[in-house]
Formats: sequence, structure tokens, C-alpha cells
Amino acid sequence: SAAAGIGALLGLPTETIYQAVQQALHVTTTTRQSRKGEISSWKAYAPAFAGKMAIEAVDRVMRGEGAPSPAYEGEDGFIAWLLGGPKAEYTVPLPERGEPKRAILDTYTKEHSAEYQSQALIDLARRLGPKIGDLAAVESIVIHTSHHTHFVIGTGANDPQKMDPKASRETLDHSIMYIFAVALENGGWHHEKSYAPERAGRPGTIELWRKISTVEDPEWTKRYHSHDPREKAFGGRVVVTLKGGSTISDEIALADAHPLGARPFRRPDYIRKFRTLAEGVIASAEQDRFIAAVERLPSLRAGELLELTFAVDRSRLGAAATHGIFDWPAKTPNSQQRAARA
Repeated sequence: SAAAGIGALLGLPTETIYQAVQQALHVTTTTRQSRKGEISSWKAYAPAFAGKMAIEAVDRVMRGEGAPSPAYEGEDGFIAWLLGGPKAEYTVPLPERGEPKRAILDTYTKEHSAEYQSQALIDLARRLGPKIGDLAAVESIVIHTSHHTHFVIGTGANDPQKMDPKASRETLDHSIMYIFAVALENGGWHHEKSYAPERAGRPGTIELWRKISTVEDPEWTKRYHSHDPREKAFGGRVVVTLKGGSTISDEIALADAHPLGARPFRRPDYIRKFRTLAEGVIASAEQDRFIAAVERLPSLRAGELLELTFAVDRSRLGAAATHGIFDWPAKTPNSQQRAARA
């Protein structure tokens, strides 16, 4: 999509864009394993890497280089090996010429720094916590939710790492059991503190965490896949069973910050979230400059587009604890000895 967009912006011939799309596809394909099992920070870098490679693919094709073709339909192509198999067929609906492009309306605000399917459930946990009171009295918690939530971030994934206190931040981000437990205890979610190793390792949290499970509910799966914004939902129903046998249940369809949610995000909410994430990383003056540039977006000139990024003070970066392949020779005794002999 990035290669196609760049090609369209540059007004390139269809054949050039076609080759760039195929080239970009072949060098950026990652399987869903990057979001299951032991997840690393690569999950966060994959989209940026794809964008970088799309730019390079367009550049190479403009200079005359082709790409593996056909990338999708070939005997050993994308569809045959990574999608439905050699005999699978797909129909891709494209907008008519001049038709408004509305796909961005299928993206939603994240108030909390966690997997999107957890957003509504974090808000439900904030609501449920006071109703439960003493969390030590909880016998079990079952989250009735969509197929996607159950099998990707729930117990349906059968990933033991999702229940492991020593799991990486990225793995905890894909464990609704962990997220729901912490949100119940804290009455909310923090982008850094909620993932801290000492937070995940609390005995009380681990005990509560392992009492939580998910099940797929066909009705929530249906709503998850609906194209009707009034029906589409990303939440679920939670049933809390207490040790005495009584139950507490509640449900939520949409996150509070969703356009149809209880507290739809407005501009001040986005600015507050940015400042929360930037605290201790980006100087206040730099935050102010960046926000001012964003608010002038409609009138920015081409030479001012670089203002739509921000810089971190070098003093805040700290010293690198390790070295990589490119600075290796300068930091090894043998290389210093070779340099001295030379």
C-alpha cells in the first residue's frame, strides 16, 4: 500500500507502480508469528520497515529494476504459500475513479497503550473493579468475546507466554488476561508502568491473572466482523465468579474513546496522550513546537514538512550499553592492535 501510494503521489505509470508493489511485498512479508509466542520489539518496527522498503522499491523500479512477477498469483507466490493456497482466488474491490477513500474511517483511537482488542476491556475493568471490591475474593473471570480476541490475545492462542510473568512487554501487550488483571487492580492503564517487570511479577497480580480465561462468543464474533458501524464491536461480556459462588457480570461493546463510545476522543485528549507519552523523553519546548506545527498542517509549505517530527535531547538518550556490527572493529582489542601495527 505504501508503494502504491508513493507511486500515485508521483504520478508514475501503472506498470512502474505494479513492479514496485511486487518488490515491496517480497522484502517485507512477516508472518503472524511476530505477534504470537515470544514477541519482540520487532512487532513495533515492522510497519516502519515496510514503509522504508516501499520507498526503496519505488526508487529501484524507477531506475529500471523489476520484481518477482507475478508476486501474488505465481505458482510459488504470495497466495500459494502465505494465503489460501495455489488454487485460492481473491477478489479485491477497488474504489472507482473519484470515489472517496474511506478506509481511514475503519481505524480507531487507542486511549491505552495496548492491543486494540483490549481497549474496551480495559475500560470495562475500570468499571468492574469497584463492583468487585476485594479482588482476593475472585474465584474466576471469564471473558466472552470475539474469535479474534480469543485466539490472538486470549487463552485460545494456547501461548504459555501469555501467562508468564517474565514475558516481554510485547507479549504482555498481547495477553488480555494480564491486561485485564492489571486494569482491575489499578483502575486504569499506563504505557510504561503497567508493563514493568516488577509490575508483572507481583504475586497478587499473578494469582489474579491466572484466574482469567477467554471463550469465543459467536455473537461477539459477528459484531466484530460487521460493516455496520452501529453494530461493529470490539469488546465482550465479562463474568466474575466470587469464591462464595455469586457472580458479577457486565459487558462493553466499544472503548470509551471510540467515536461512538462513552467519551469520544477530542483534540485535547490527543494532545494530553502525546504529552503523557513524551514526558521524560522529549523536552517541553520541543513538544510545544511539534504540536504547533501539527496545528498549522493545512498551511505548511513543502520545506516545512520536516517540522512534523520531533527530536529527543541527546542528554536524554544515555550511553549505548552494547555495540553492533558497524562499530565492532573500533571497540575490540584485536582491531586496536591491527590499527596500531598499520
